Order: sequence, then C-alpha cells, then structure tokens
Amino acid sequence: MSFTDTLKSGCFCLELAATTKDAVLEELVAILYNAGKIQQRDRVLAAVREREQKMSTGLSDGIAIPHAKTDTVTEMTTVLALKHNGLDFQSFDGQPSRIFIMTISPADRTGPHVRYLGQIGKLLKQPAIRERLMASVTPDDIVRALTDLGPDEGEGVL
Repeated sequence: MSFTDTLKSGCFCLELAATTKDAVLEELVAILYNAGKIQQRDRVLAAVREREQKMSTGLSDGIAIPHAKTDTVTEMTTVLALKHNGLDFQSFDGQPSRIFIMTISPADRTGPHVRYLGQIGKLLKQPAIRERLMASVTPDDIVRALTDLGPDEGEGVL
C-alpha cells in the first residue's frame, strides 16, 4: 500500500477533544476502533503507550507521530488529527503539539511502517504544509494538503 493509499484510507479528526498526552493516545485509538480499522482496542492502546514510554513521539514544530507495531493488525492504518490550541506532548522543542498522526502497523512488516513515517516526517517539516493542514475544514482538505504538492513541497515524495 502506498503512502497516498494509506493516507486516503485513514481516519481524520479535525479537532481532538483530549487535553492530555494520554488522552490523545486514547482518543486516536478510539477513532481507529470506531472506524473498524482495529479490532483489539486495549492491546493497540497498550502497544502505543509502550512505544511512547521508550521515547516521546512529540517531535518539533507542533508535530507528534505516535506509532506502534502489533500483531493485532494485518495492514498499516493511520489516523490524522488536529488540536488547534495544541497541548503538551513532551516534544523535542518543548512546544505544544497540534498535528497528530498515529500509525499502527503489523509487527512482522517493518518496511512500509518506516517508509510511511519517513515520508510524513519529511512533508511535515515544511511550514506551508503544516499551515494548510491547520487550515483544513474537511478530511479531503487534509488529504489534499499532503498530496497536492508543488515543486518546492516534496514533488516525487508521493
């Protein structure tokens, strides 16, 4: 499955209700569960929490990419969510996180998981893309923000 396919088949939340890091993890997993993307909610949440305890996935520039690999899924799935006011996600730069992208991947398939994380990380380094994401008012806007790229925004990445 390509980056674009994974993104388009994912789930989206235009404004998280969560106000703490752990509540964000719970809400993102709940979105995947309610959409039928995962079956074992508690095991997936435990895997995400375990990964997060090793090192925070709060990056910089308002981005957090919580992720986990588990034997409870057969294909990678993703959820992208926004929190306009941001919240503390123990990011590298100490700034609030506002863009959250969670991926859950099969434990036995490393390649697609690593490629997806690399591609999304590369795209989100660009301020214009982050601004377009934060201006999104529909899930289609989110997908377009990450896939309709100009020559200076990662052409050839997707």
